Amino acid sequence: MKNILLLVLLHLCVFAEAQKSGPKVLVVTAHPDDETGMAATIYKVTHELNGIVDQCVVTNGEGGYKYSTLAESYYHLELTDEKIGRENLPRIRKQELINAGKIIGMNNIFFLDQKDAHYGLDEREPLDTTWNVNWVSTRLHEIMMQTKYDFLFCLLPVPETHAHHKAASILSLRTVQSLPANQRPIVLGVTGSSAKDTSTMRFEQLKNYTETKVEGDTHMFRFDKSVPFGFKDKLNYKIIVNWEIAEHKSQGTMQLAMNAGDYENYWFFALNPAASKEKCQTFFESLKKIPYKTKQY
Repeated sequence: MKNILLLVLLHLCVFAEAQKSGPKVLVVTAHPDDETGMAATIYKVTHELNGIVDQCVVTNGEGGYKYSTLAESYYHLELTDEKIGRENLPRIRKQELINAGKIIGMNNIFFLDQKDAHYGLDEREPLDTTWNVNWVSTRLHEIMMQTKYDFLFCLLPVPETHAHHKAASILSLRTVQSLPANQRPIVLGVTGSSAKDTSTMRFEQLKNYTETKVEGDTHMFRFDKSVPFGFKDKLNYKIIVNWEIAEHKSQGTMQLAMNAGDYENYWFFALNPAASKEKCQTFFESLKKIPYKTKQY
């Protein structure tokens, strides 16, 4: 009887996914909170475009114990003690991400449980030493072959970002290159910025990694999460991002990102077919639509 119920539930889940006619997106990140940088776009896809978003998280997040001071009384654990933090944060941060994922509509979350050793800038450390790169690449390949994703979002691997962020993006790009041409998603790198920032960020590729080359030297698409809507234009999608960030309680510095930034910027990697720009353009135009009617009181 139990097996029959499980089969019925599995059938219902598959049927529910089949009913989704919107874009299918895979988000690949290093840590359980990196998705906050694209949370507004994810919410739009899942709640307004009838799409599906899955996330693959490479590390177990244990290295975040240094920022857990305020979470110690919440979880009743001395998480800033390295031994206690490393033992408990993988479990805690997984649940935080599951909670956050419910807010933005995440469909599946795949945890690859690679060691989150420490903060650093050298991407060779996780790629050459800490992570089981062959297994991670194989698992990414399996996930991408299971579902024909339209898009893959990863963090733009700029030199000054965390080594794990760069490594996760590099492995994503390499895996996409290994897929059959008809199975490859369009890969976009994500950065954030503020409307007050008048400078223009430039990036061409991460040195020594040709797979990270982007077309042009700045973002090609963006979603403005600060566009107002609702009664007296008092709402915007930053609210959703704040809700999502609030679930990552073990990472105190994450909370400081609330209300920060106005744009989620998307960079077009050069390995994408040139013809896929039109699909991207259509996708980002659809993100601009606000489906909520303004009620009069």
